This record gives sequence, structure tokens and C-alpha cells, in this order.
Amino acid sequence: MKKNYYLKFAGKYLLRMVTLLIAVSIVSFVLVSFSPVDPVQQYVGSVPNVSAEQREKIAEYWGLNDPPVERFLAWGSSILKGDFGVSLLYRRPVLDIVREKFAVSLALMLTSWLLSGILGFTLGCLMGVFNGRWTDKILKKLCLTMCSIPTFWIGIVFLILFSVKLGWFPMGMSVPMGVPTAEVTIWQRIHHLILPALTLSFLSFAGVALHTREKLVDVLESDYVLFARARGESQWSILKRHGLRNILLPAVTMQFGSFSELFGGSVLAENVFSYPGLGAAASAAGMSSDVPLLLGITLFSALFVFIGNMLADIIYRIVDPQIGEGERNESYGK
Repeated sequence: MKKNYYLKFAGKYLLRMVTLLIAVSIVSFVLVSFSPVDPVQQYVGSVPNVSAEQREKIAEYWGLNDPPVERFLAWGSSILKGDFGVSLLYRRPVLDIVREKFAVSLALMLTSWLLSGILGFTLGCLMGVFNGRWTDKILKKLCLTMCSIPTFWIGIVFLILFSVKLGWFPMGMSVPMGVPTAEVTIWQRIHHLILPALTLSFLSFAGVALHTREKLVDVLESDYVLFARARGESQWSILKRHGLRNILLPAVTMQFGSFSELFGGSVLAENVFSYPGLGAAASAAGMSSDVPLLLGITLFSALFVFIGNMLADIIYRIVDPQIGEGERNESYGK
């Protein structure tokens, strides 16, 4: 029975993933098709003496004279073969650029994701335990303020304060300028990573903290917690036995749900700090009308967010096995 359940679970997510990618492909291709930018002119750039015949040959080679449906089917068939096209900006295969840039962004996104989760969950528990006191009021106002501040503004403030004024961190980039990649040390990479990661983590930690606080307050004001206090249980024992168990799943939901915000925020953070990751590549592709790269990054970002939500669903079943058991019983009518 469990084997059939897991096969059904995997098949359900596979179907969702395929459906999502098809929908994102169609919407993205339609939006790009309505762009007023001439791709041939963008490709030619400032190259002089490009005749009309040469432009026509380029348009014919790319299939720009074909109907939109034919162009979409040709592009889709190439994607199924693993060919995402060639970037107009980098003059290299899109898949190679996405792979290279994502490797740079992965450390940034994972570090900021862990920082936001740990910081948000800790502050949320602290506010919930000290509900109504001065600690809760100060932290709550801080979180509400952080929710309304744009990521790029935080990055600029950090850059001015910690890089320009104090000189603690470099102005940008992922490695020191002028140093060969093979000679860059781990500490130098971490030194360049700290400020962008802090900036990106501030995007979602406040939401996790406020959500965790609300759930913990509801738990601590419940009847079974009041009964536990009447029995003489300490605050730490109540938090450990009743609070953490009931707020863990909502915190996991918020944390994995922030994958989309994480990817969107990386575009702003990487541009502020000149961090050469996938977010900066997406911004450059949009500004330069690099359609193949832009479509490739769009599909990859949709897949990235989908995997984050899928991991959240899997972790639900690990943290609370009753979820999976209930679905199995429902599937088999038990």
C-alpha cells in the first residue's frame, strides 16, 4: 500500500511540474513576442554597415518571419532536446550560463535562506514568549518596519555603512577584483558573501517572525497550555513540549514559501552589490532584451520555486507523519 502511495505522490508532482512548465513557457513566450524591441537590432547592436539583406538572413535563421505558433513549437522542441538557444548578451549557450550563474547564486540564496529562517523563527518565539511586554513590542515594530522596506534600499544602506564608512566589507563582486579564480580563498568568498546574504535574508525573516509569533501566542493561550501551567510546568518546558511542536509546521510553510521571494530578491541584491549570479543575469537579460536567456532563466526560476514547495510538502510528512497516514487512508477508503 505504501509503495502505491509513494508512486501516486511522485506522479502527482511530476504532472504538476510538467503542467507548470508548459504554462510558464506559453505565458513567457507570448509576453516576449509582444515586446517592442527588435531582436535582430539587439543582436547586431552597434556593428556598422549591416545591410538589409544580412538582417533578413538573421531573421530567417532565427525563424522570426514564421507565425508565432510555429516559433513556439520550434522553441519548445529545442528545449525538449536540451537546447535552450544561445544568449545574445554572452554569445554562449543559455544552459551553460544558467548553470554557471546559478552555482554562484546558490551559496548566496542558501545562506540568506538559512539566516532568514533561523533569525525569523528565533525572534518569533521570543516575541511569543514575551507577548505584550516591551521586548515583544520593540521586536514587533522592528519586524513591521522591515516588512515595508525594499530590498535594494537595505542593500544600499548596508553598502554605505559597512563598506564605505566602516570599510569592514568589500564594495561588491563575489571575489576580489584582479585575483585569479584558482587563487581565491574560501574566506575571501565568505567575506564578499556576507553583506549580500544579510540583505537578502532581511527580505523574508520579518514575515516568518510575525507568523511564528502569532501561532505561538495562540498555542500559549490555549486551554491545554493553561492546564500545563496549573500543573506547575515551567515556561521552557511548555515551549519545548507544546509550543515548538505546534508552530514548527507553519514556520516550515513560511520558510519554503519564501523561495519565490528569495529568487526575486536576489535580482535586486545582486545588482546592488554587483554580485555575478543568476539574479544579475536575469536583470541584464531583461535590460538587453536577451530573449533566449530571459526565457531560460524564467523556466529555471519556475522549476526552482516548484522544487521548494515540493520539499516543503515532503518535510511536512517527515515532521508530522499523520499527514501522510491520513492521505493514505483516504486514498484507500479507510
